[in-house]
Parts: sequence; structure tokens; C-alpha cells
Amino acid sequence: MAADRRIVIENCAIATVDAKDTEYASGYLVLAGNRIESLGAGTAPEGLENVVRRIDASGHLATPGLVNTHHHFYQWITRGLATDHNLFDWLVALYPTWARIDEPMVRAAAQGSLAMMARGGVTTAMDHHYVFPRDSGDLSGAIIRAAQDMGVRFTLARGSMDRSEKDGGLPPDFAVETLDDALAATEETVRRYHDASFDAMTQIAVAPCSPFSVSTELLRQGAESARRLGVRLHTHGSETVEEEKFCHELFGMGPTDYFESTGWLGEDVWMAHCVHMNDSDIAAFARTGTGVAHCPSSNARLAAGIARVPDMLAAGVPVGLGVDGTASNESGELHTELRNALLVNRLGAHREAALNARQALRLGTHGGARVLGRAGEIGSLEPGKLADVVLWRMDTLAHASIADPVAALVLGAAAPVTASFVNGRQIVEDGRLLTADEDAIARSTRAEARRLARIAARG
Repeated sequence: MAADRRIVIENCAIATVDAKDTEYASGYLVLAGNRIESLGAGTAPEGLENVVRRIDASGHLATPGLVNTHHHFYQWITRGLATDHNLFDWLVALYPTWARIDEPMVRAAAQGSLAMMARGGVTTAMDHHYVFPRDSGDLSGAIIRAAQDMGVRFTLARGSMDRSEKDGGLPPDFAVETLDDALAATEETVRRYHDASFDAMTQIAVAPCSPFSVSTELLRQGAESARRLGVRLHTHGSETVEEEKFCHELFGMGPTDYFESTGWLGEDVWMAHCVHMNDSDIAAFARTGTGVAHCPSSNARLAAGIARVPDMLAAGVPVGLGVDGTASNESGELHTELRNALLVNRLGAHREAALNARQALRLGTHGGARVLGRAGEIGSLEPGKLADVVLWRMDTLAHASIADPVAALVLGAAAPVTASFVNGRQIVEDGRLLTADEDAIARSTRAEARRLARIAARG
């Protein structure tokens, strides 16, 4: 939409998630092009020119779009498998199947993952893709094109693995890359697709998979490459007690100390899970500004444990929310993670004081933007920021009797999304995607899941 064309949204509750947690019981937003021009209490200013649409959002809550900080899109076509496993056993069970993915499978899986998130209020998505079987096609390009077609803001964390079974790792030998090939392919992806501009729709991060699937040299050289190229770094860290044991046995130190020894702590780094962190680990993350993608549903599904999110936040660690791969979070939705983050953390040491509804919403919006290095552009509703806005319907049976709309959103049933805007463009209306055919995506993902299952069964 041209910068001088305006959309006016009125009569809704607004949770801005700005630095002061400003809220309006009834207010307005003016979107001009791809930016938020103004917002406040009451009705929009009179005399606005070039208004192309007015939305009466009575009964709705407006929030920043949700920001997903960790995902594995390809797993959409292996949902519902290995449902009673811990992480290492789950990986051993599924790697032989994942090692047979190809470009059509990955594109269909990306479409399914993106569609489910977008229709549930996600406006910024990310994918940590690290499985690149030989001769499988242009997997990174397929994922990026799916995000572009869906109309969501997107970060591809170009992953890699070079420690296979023969080296003591978990992936099959034919599913990993060599050190040189992984570094070269990652750098090529950055140079081809990364957009560093304020309103970028596509960004790239350097993302070796995990301590138990990559070599020390891939971590070290990957960090050097990312900083030379000016992009962020992402990996898995401290997810399970088994990982802690693995790092001590192989490297003589815990995961956080190992990451620091390879250049993997800093304001340009974020790690997924971080469940098993001691006080020293949390202090190191806080000191260096290293971020965390908290994935409560996946952590529970794989019995990994409860991350110390309240302690991280108290120490100043940047924390956002992640869906994680849909083979360990079959719902594939981020708005359910708002609720699960609050509830799961209240089972921990801090009990009812662990998190409240507004802290949970902040994790899913501003927290995620901060983790992705984009807090100046997205994650809160403020003049000058990008027009990534969601209208949640709060006047139906599911929520109408809850007076506090933020509590209703976080603690209540999944709220319907009446409208979702990304970069000023509406991509969801009344819970349905405007940019893709959901039924066609369902058919293609089912077909590709069955094809993968047949190939994997043949071995």
C-alpha cells in the first residue's frame, strides 16, 4: 500500500506492549502504508486524507503481531510420530525419515507451517532448517518462496550439520554436509537473500544445528562468518540433561561454557530451549546479551523440563517464544504458547509469581522482536514502527465474560483472528488466509507426508 494511503482501525481495546505497557480500553490505530502512523484513546483524528478503509473493531483487542523465534517447518509432514520419546530417542527415531526429504516436501511443509501460524496471529516467522540431504534440491529457496507467497515477515536460520553417526553424532551419514560445503552454502544463502533494511521481509541467520550434530570448527567458523556478513547466529542450547552430559564428556565443560569458547555468546546470538541453565549460565547470557527462544509445548512434549524463564527475565536475558518443530508441537501455533508459557512456568519454583498475562504477551511480541534483533521495527504498537498488527475477536462465547482482554487472550481459548496485517497488508480475514488456499495446502501436505513415509519405509 502506498505510504499516503491510510487504514483506520477504531473502537478496539489496544495492548501496545511498548516500554510502559500502555493500554487503551477503547482506541484507534492509523496505518499509513507499511507503518503505524498514530494510535491512542478514543476515535481517530478527523480530517485524515486518503483513507482507503475504515474498520470498526468493536469487541476486539489489537496487539502487535506475534513473533516466532524458533521452528522447523519441514517437520510438518512428520507430525504425530515418536510421541512417547525423550529428545535423543525422538531424534534417533526420526532422523532416518528426515534424511529423505526433498524440495517438494519441504515447500509443502513450509506452506503448512506458515499457514497455521499466520492464521493464528503470527506476523513474523522464522525457520531453523538444518537437514540438507544430498541431491534434495533448493531447500532454502523453497522455504523462502513459501514465506514470500504467504506474506509474512521471515527469518531463515540456515542450519547445518557435519557430525554424523560415524563421528559420534545422531544424524545418518548421508544427511550431513561437509564443513566447507556447509559454510559455503550458508554464506551463499546470506548473500542471495538477506535484506538488512528497516522494513525487510526476509532475513538470514547462520545456524549450525546443535553441539551434538556439528563440529567445534563449524561452530567457530560459522560465528566468524556471521559476524563478517553482519547477520545473527542461532542454534539449540542446553535443551536436555543428556546434552549436558554429552558436552561434559566430549568437551570437558557444560554447553554454555562450550558455546562461549567457540564465540557463540553475544547480542547477535539467540538459542532455542535453554532448559537446563544454572545461575552461572543465566549470568553469562545476561552479561553478553544472548537471547533465548522459549518453547514450552515442545519442552513438555519431549519431557525436557521447565526453562527458568522468570530467572532469565529478572537477570535481563532477552526471551521470546517459539513453536519449535511440529513433530514435537503438533498444533504448530504460537498463540497457544502464550498460555503454555504462563502455565508451565507456574509449575516451577516461582509458582504463581512466575509469569503474568502481560509478561506472556510481551514474550510473544516484543520479546521475540528483541531476540531476532528487530525490536526497533516490530514487536510493539508505536508510531513509526512497521504495521504488523493483529485484531483478536473478544466478544464471542469463548471470551465475552472476561473483562480484561489481555487475560482473555492469554488464559482463554485460542481467540479468533479477525484481521492480521503484515507490513500494512492484510493477510488474514475472519480466521482465513487471504494469501493462500488452506484446503489446497492441506491436500499437498498430506500427499507429501505419505510420499515421505513410503520412501522412508523402503529404507
